[in-house]
Amino acid sequence: MEDQNLGRILIVDDNEDLLFAAKMLLKKHAKEVVIEKDPRRIPFLVNNNNFDVILLDMNFTEDTTSGKEGFHWLKQIKEIDPKAVVILITGFGDVEMAVKALKEGATDFILKPWQNEKLIATLTSAVRLKESYNEVEKLSKKQKALQAELKKPFADIIGSSPSMKNVFAIIDKVAETDANVLILGENGTGKELIARAIHDRSHRSDEIFVGVDMGAITETLFESELFGHKRGAFTDAKEDRAGRFEVADKGSLFLDEIGNLSMPLQSKLLTVLQKREVTRIGTNKSIPVDIRLICATNMPIHDMVMENTFRQDLLYRINTVEIFLPPLRDRQEDIPLLAEHFLKVYSNKYRKNFTGFKPNAMQLLQRYTWPGNIRELQHALERAIIMAEGTELDSRDFFFLSNKPVNEKHAPAANTLNLDDMEKNVIQKAIDKNGGNISKAAKELGLTRASLYRRLEKYGL
Repeated sequence: MEDQNLGRILIVDDNEDLLFAAKMLLKKHAKEVVIEKDPRRIPFLVNNNNFDVILLDMNFTEDTTSGKEGFHWLKQIKEIDPKAVVILITGFGDVEMAVKALKEGATDFILKPWQNEKLIATLTSAVRLKESYNEVEKLSKKQKALQAELKKPFADIIGSSPSMKNVFAIIDKVAETDANVLILGENGTGKELIARAIHDRSHRSDEIFVGVDMGAITETLFESELFGHKRGAFTDAKEDRAGRFEVADKGSLFLDEIGNLSMPLQSKLLTVLQKREVTRIGTNKSIPVDIRLICATNMPIHDMVMENTFRQDLLYRINTVEIFLPPLRDRQEDIPLLAEHFLKVYSNKYRKNFTGFKPNAMQLLQRYTWPGNIRELQHALERAIIMAEGTELDSRDFFFLSNKPVNEKHAPAANTLNLDDMEKNVIQKAIDKNGGNISKAAKELGLTRASLYRRLEKYGL
């Protein structure tokens, strides 16, 4: 079998003998050859297929010499797909017509009857041109996305607590696989950093990482943002646009706050994940995508499955491996490390000469509950460094935290017979003992993971 290096070809001509002869010749060299004698079907064919080259007759039965019909359909094709590679064919050689055809967007011009070798050579050049168009478009999309990603702040994951060591161990095991990962944790715990760490340690690390905040996408824009759209598909669709799935092709796609999706949107997402292909709005073309999927949520997603607010089959699809990120109040030993890190970052940013913390400042940071987790700590350090004087931060530089709740995680539960207090203390000890691993803690407590999640939410752990 000869190489099928000509891809998918569409031939439109009203001469059935010519169509048959061309198909017999080209089917040895092409992946697929579609022939059509009625030019009125061109819009349907081009809208619903991905052709590498279109061979278009310039003169149909209604108009055998002027080429007007050919130019009309060339314009139609280019409106549907501006990057379409079209070769015009005619039995009447006319240099002026050839020049006009090229100006109107044709890639080349061929006379019939043609020489077989000449036709194949012309098509081979046209296919290479199409491949270069596709590559340039893909690189352009990735470049734009990479530039957007470079503008985002990025810091290494910092932590030496048992719970974070457990997280690092899971990352090391899962990163080199293509397993789907679900990251659970409160807002501000660093779920996106974990997702990026998985990507950076994977075999896709040279490809793009695309993050999507699912909570910020409206129902009406969901399909356009994720799957893309064709120009004219709706009022504001002024140009073709690739969705996030297409942009992330060969790389990693991070869907943050996936628990916020409505049931109808969950169904649409599940369909794409099962088929591994997307269809842009306004077209029936299916585009295959190859992505590493990482999802995250701060919601009790296992409880949501039992409450029928999150699809169980979608949960199975996204959490081949599950990672739980503990809140900052449960990893107090990491607070000094994080505080020192942000001190350096913002001292450099604002050209300050801070070298450390006075003991009372660090004590305050470790006593505070940090409901906003690492993100809140980061903002607190930035604010303090902007406003403070001297070379060391004092507790007075964090006056905005001083009247807020302190961390009572380790407060003794002795001398109380309150069942809730006792249960909260036992659960906390089990989580600490198992390094933040919810599954192991639940097993030790004799609970299901879903039951433990409910209790964690109840007690604010």
